[in-house]
Amino acid sequence: MTHQAVFETLADMAARVGTVIGVSDWTAITQERINLFAQATGDFQWIHVDPERAARDFPGGKTIAHGFLSLSIIPEFMNQLFTVRSRKKGLNYGLNKVRFTAQVPCGSRIRLSMKLKEAVPMEGNGMRFTYDHTVELEGSERPACVAEMIAIIYE
Repeated sequence: MTHQAVFETLADMAARVGTVIGVSDWTAITQERINLFAQATGDFQWIHVDPERAARDFPGGKTIAHGFLSLSIIPEFMNQLFTVRSRKKGLNYGLNKVRFTAQVPCGSRIRLSMKLKEAVPMEGNGMRFTYDHTVELEGSERPACVAEMIAIIYE
């Protein structure tokens, strides 16, 4: 089970720049989750939502998760990894780079390794954090997704 890092202030978290904040628990990627993501995004490509056709026509014989599903789970994982007690609000600021480097077959498990890359003070008692995220795919040498993500946290 993941041990969450607890920071009293943004400055305490900023002091960890250059280090891995944590590694989340493994999460199973089910067909139900893939289907719900398809409904939310309107991406119903058969390689994601048609297990019978995938068994017949897709290498590996299974549907695969949408690449953006692997990316969208990152906030869920981040909630496992850290908290800032002085936090009043946080905003997703965007992404500098995203790559989907391995397919995530239905039934596989993924987890997040999160490194704090940069912390820049912002006006209004905030800090802009840049994270290097690696979404690991259990049993694979290649990660499912790597992303450089930016968030602003205010205290």
